[in-house]
Parts: sequence; structure tokens; C-alpha cells
Amino acid sequence: MNPELLNAALTAAGQGLPVLPLRKGKVPFGNCPACARNACGGRPNMKTPGPCTCPAPCHAWAAATTDPDIIGSPAWARVWREAAAVAYHPGGARLTVVDLDHADAVTWARATLPTTRTVATTRGEHWIYKGAMRSVNAVRDGVDIKSTMSYARWLGPGIGAMTALPDVVRALAVKEPAPVRPGPLAVTVPAQGGACRHRTPVFLERGIAMAEQRIIEARSAIHTTVYRTFLAVLSAHGRCGCLTEMHINRLFVAAQAKGETVRHCTEAWTNARTRLGL
Repeated sequence: MNPELLNAALTAAGQGLPVLPLRKGKVPFGNCPACARNACGGRPNMKTPGPCTCPAPCHAWAAATTDPDIIGSPAWARVWREAAAVAYHPGGARLTVVDLDHADAVTWARATLPTTRTVATTRGEHWIYKGAMRSVNAVRDGVDIKSTMSYARWLGPGIGAMTALPDVVRALAVKEPAPVRPGPLAVTVPAQGGACRHRTPVFLERGIAMAEQRIIEARSAIHTTVYRTFLAVLSAHGRCGCLTEMHINRLFVAAQAKGETVRHCTEAWTNARTRLGL
């Protein structure tokens, strides 16, 4: 067993980060014989977030855990002997890592993104934000986003205060224009006094953030959860003209991170608008 890596894993897990060992090449360990070709029946196609049911860490990010008894268990002892690094599942800790792979990418981030906690890497930096989103590689040259259903190397706690996940990072995951253009909302109905109360940034941001969280944390009935969440957002903001394309994209990104297709998202959004008469 590699005590240095094991201690690093326990340290990270103690900070609430679900960890897993990596072998040479910074890749997860292959499936054990009992789980080869999904014979164990667990985590089909690795699409469902949550802990692995196999005692060995052979399901990549889905095997990540914060349980010290599992991390130090005999089932994990073999892989710790062969491990080359420690990784963690950012989405499992409600975090997003912007992986900057070279100096130019770091320069771009410093000029473009809100400051947050940073961790030095071999060739660049990890910028860590509070909040989960869909993981996407190569959003621009040397920049990957690692959050749900992904893993990042654990290289220490980093420096600086952690910032809430900003819209500018979420927007990086949308490589094309908005996947759906729902058309103009109903005519704005101003609140009493002539100003829409929803236009206060805090009120609207809190509502969208809560909707994203509800979708991301769903463990079953994903279709129903997405529809009901869309319905709730439209009930609160659909008649006042506050929702922007960016807000709608954030909801779609959260739903797609749970396995929903663009078509399902579009149908759910359209059905919610129809039910509300928008």
C-alpha cells in the first residue's frame, strides 16, 4: 500500500471530496472480473451519479467515496499499492473544476473568469468553484470543465476563497447557441409600483440556483423532476419577462447532466408553458 497516497485520499475525503485512486496515465483502474462488461449490473454506462455498489474502486468517478472505512478497506488495498495518484469527483462535492492546461489558458482565465480558489498543476492551474454543472472537455484551447460524472486530480487544497459558480463558466458548456428558443414570453405584467420585483438579481439568481440544485440532486423520476422544476420556474418568472436565454440554458444544462436529451428538455419546457398558458 502507498501510505502517502492513502493519507492524501483520507485528507481529501475529510474535506468532503469523494476520492478514487488513479493508475499510471492518470486514468481509473479497470473493472474487476466480477464487474467486467457490467456483469455486476451496477452503474450501466456510468450514467447514474452515486456510489458504486462494487467493493473495489473499478467504476471510475462512480466509485468515488468519502467513507474512510471504504478507502482503507482490504478491497481497495490492492489498488493503493498500484496507484499513481489520487482523484476526486467534483460534482459529488457540488464543485466545478476549470482545468487550465497551459500558461495561455491561465492567462485567459485571469482576464475572463471571477477569481476563486486555485490549485497549481504540472502545466497550469485548477480553478475551483462552488456549484456543479455538466462536464465538458475542450471548451476552448487548453480548458476543460470537470464536475458531474468526471474526476480531477487531487493536488492539495489550493489557495484563495472559493467563489460561487458564475454564469460565464456555465456558458462555456454551451458550444452552440441556445438549444431551444422558446419564443417570446407572455406580455410583461409589472408588479405594483411599476417595477417587476423579480428583476432584483438576488431573487432571480436564488430561484434559478435552487431549480438547478433540485434537478442535479434528483435520484429518480428525472423526467418528472425536470418538468415540475421548469413549471415552478415559469410559474414564478414566466409572466414578468425576467427570464433570459442564459437562465433557460442553465436549466437545460442541469437537465442534460442528468441524462435528459435536448428534445426532452424542449418538450418539458413547452409543456410547462402550455399548462401555464404562456
